[in-house]
Amino acid sequence: METRKVQVTGGSTYTVSLPKSWATANDVDAGSEVEFYPDGDSLFLTPRTEVERTRGSLNITGLTGQKLTRAVTTMYVSGFDVIELEGAKITTEQHSTVRDAVQSLVGLEVLEEAHDRVVVRDLLDSSELSIHNAVTRMRLISLSMLEDAITALSGLDHDLAHDIIGRDDDLDRLWLVVSRIFRATLRTPRAAEELGLPREACFDYHSSARQLERIGDHATKIAHLTLNIEDPLPDDVTDAIDGLHDDAVDVIDTAIDALFEEDNDEASRMANEARTGVRDIDERVRAIDELLRDLDPTRAQLLGLVVDSVLRSADYGGNVAETALQEAAPTP
Repeated sequence: METRKVQVTGGSTYTVSLPKSWATANDVDAGSEVEFYPDGDSLFLTPRTEVERTRGSLNITGLTGQKLTRAVTTMYVSGFDVIELEGAKITTEQHSTVRDAVQSLVGLEVLEEAHDRVVVRDLLDSSELSIHNAVTRMRLISLSMLEDAITALSGLDHDLAHDIIGRDDDLDRLWLVVSRIFRATLRTPRAAEELGLPREACFDYHSSARQLERIGDHATKIAHLTLNIEDPLPDDVTDAIDGLHDDAVDVIDTAIDALFEEDNDEASRMANEARTGVRDIDERVRAIDELLRDLDPTRAQLLGLVVDSVLRSADYGGNVAETALQEAAPTP
């Protein structure tokens, strides 16, 4: 760390010198322009450069299947606008895997394909992306998946269960978009300014989006469990699980509302209400466990996993509430 004294020139202009080592490393010289980004009581300074699309290259020789898919996804989340995949000979299988990976990511498109090279480009304008809108959309999708999962279970609707499983891909795509936006705000203050949000808020949105993605995973798990059930369930059990689901949704909705609430006092009130709701749900789960004791072991085990998934979804809502509380806390 280096320190500098602030000087006053011309009676009203505050000036401070830049460390020479930093200026040299970043090609800042006499006449260079720099950008300032206020962030609370901090001020970020960066060299002014032309906004260029970031390029990244990756040798995919020997990468196939899920490893190749993860490699493309990692490059995307890391923020590369142009991704160049190279290899001595890219196989037909690798080409197909890359195309499938690109189709599963928002904004990507294959621009060029050759025997030794594939070029992928992000067509989205980062200034038009909204992390708030992405999280809001994730909220709608995850809660609709959870509601439909309970409906499919109650009616043993296998068609609806399959539909829920397919919707998980949409939720995953949005989660990766949120991750990409968040990582961009870590790299440059310009990204946070374009979003119109402080970086702490971006972190809270990213953390909460992760919880919503997990809720979608549990809705998918319930759908898979439903496919393994053939005989109708007892009415008292389905009614109890319906009630548990309603309480879980109240927790999640209240927590997300608290996260979005601008009034800190109201946000704290709602977040604490959501946390209390999680504790109340534990009591309901114990009552359902008693009902399951009267069923045959196989069916009781399957329904126990359903109950656990609903409970965990409520817990994820509680995690969002914790984030909302931290966001609403006074700044030190």
